Amino acid sequence: MGFIQNIKEEIKLIRERDPAIHSNMEVFLYPSFRVMIYYRMAHRLYLKKHYFLARWLSQRAVRKTGIEIHPGAQIGKGFFIDHGNGVIIGETTVIGDNVTLYQGVTLGGTGKEQGKRHPTIGDNVMISTGAKVLGSFTIGENSKIGAGSVVLEEVPPNSTVVGVPGRVVKRNNRSLPQDELDQINLPDPVREDIMVLQHANSELTNRLLDLEQELRLLKAGKE
Repeated sequence: MGFIQNIKEEIKLIRERDPAIHSNMEVFLYPSFRVMIYYRMAHRLYLKKHYFLARWLSQRAVRKTGIEIHPGAQIGKGFFIDHGNGVIIGETTVIGDNVTLYQGVTLGGTGKEQGKRHPTIGDNVMISTGAKVLGSFTIGENSKIGAGSVVLEEVPPNSTVVGVPGRVVKRNNRSLPQDELDQINLPDPVREDIMVLQHANSELTNRLLDLEQELRLLKAGKE
């Protein structure tokens, strides 16, 4: 895809995903748009082994946008960063198509790995505000990562992950349409666990009351 076509695709994508954009000209002020222009130029240099120039461009992008994308990262079509300040994407990260990141997301390593040390993100994944995905593993397609989650191990496709450390709390085995990119209405595992405990406690209380009633009846019968 040529440079002009890339720009047209980025403008179309941002206008589709962000209702706050009212004209094509506004897109040129958008951090996600600017950082992706820098990234594509830096990535070409990186592939040609012009590593210093590639990093120089990517660092200019960080200073101007607050978003750090290593030029070695591989990013698919339809990639969108919403309010991207603080987003960090590591060198060996692989991102599929139609992926959405929010501010403060880190796709990083653990500091203990060599070679492929950053995550692989499947198609149609949403990673919410402040989430950290650390290590060389795969986030399956059509998955959601909840805000503030810290993901340290592989996530199956069609999953919802929340918590620290992140754990799968829902699998619905269906694709995630782009109009369902909802960071708010995710499962709350703590609340669900409390509700289970409350239910179990109610059952135990009722059983104890039944036993006490039986004992009273037995005592009354003996008298």
